[in-house]
Amino acid sequence: MAAETIVITSPTAQAYAELQAAFDHYNRELFGGELPPCLITMQREKRTYGYFSSERFVHRHDRSKTDEIAINPSYFAVVPLLEVLQTLVHEMVHAWQFHFGKPGRRGYHNKEWADKMEAIGLMPSSTGKPGGARTGEKMADYAIPGGLFMQATDKLLTQDFKISWLDRFPPMTTIAAPIADTGDDNGEGGDDLGDLISPLPGNRSNRVKYRCPSCGAQAWGKPSLRLLCGNEDCKAVPLDPVE
Repeated sequence: MAAETIVITSPTAQAYAELQAAFDHYNRELFGGELPPCLITMQREKRTYGYFSSERFVHRHDRSKTDEIAINPSYFAVVPLLEVLQTLVHEMVHAWQFHFGKPGRRGYHNKEWADKMEAIGLMPSSTGKPGGARTGEKMADYAIPGGLFMQATDKLLTQDFKISWLDRFPPMTTIAAPIADTGDDNGEGGDDLGDLISPLPGNRSNRVKYRCPSCGAQAWGKPSLRLLCGNEDCKAVPLDPVE
């Protein structure tokens, strides 16, 4: 199916239309069009490329519910386009499992999910590389060369698909984040984006705010500190620097 040519002047409309176009394409090519519509959002969640939240939104008037698929825009400028598309499809598999399968306990990627991932051309891996575990709490994946995902992606990219709007100031933790081995790079990872993105402006006070991801307790200190939460319930979880 030929891609529609849509002229959009609003950055908001353009950014979300591109993600919606990718969702529709993969739904058609990998899921037979059986996934219900969802609400795609962009969320800067730390340490994650994206997430799926079932029935997260409800319509004000008719009370109908829809799922959320969130994509982290902090990575758009610092990872290959293929990685962004893998994240979208990874979360679409969670949507498929919610509607047509049996999800594991909260946060756990079970065998059914792993089998579906592999069936559509993404190999689940705890490391994002060959040899990693296929199931677990925190999972990455890599594209299977010649698999259905790569075939669908090749078709999408021949339609001049792109992510147009990039975060100019991605957090340094995002820039330094390891990228999973995704096989053939058919994305925009080779583009020279050095003139488009920059580190966040420096902290003139040379002090950083840290926050516990579990209880929300905060502390201030030098940028190089590694602080642990002293709350008994938090089990010495490391505090995250707050941008």
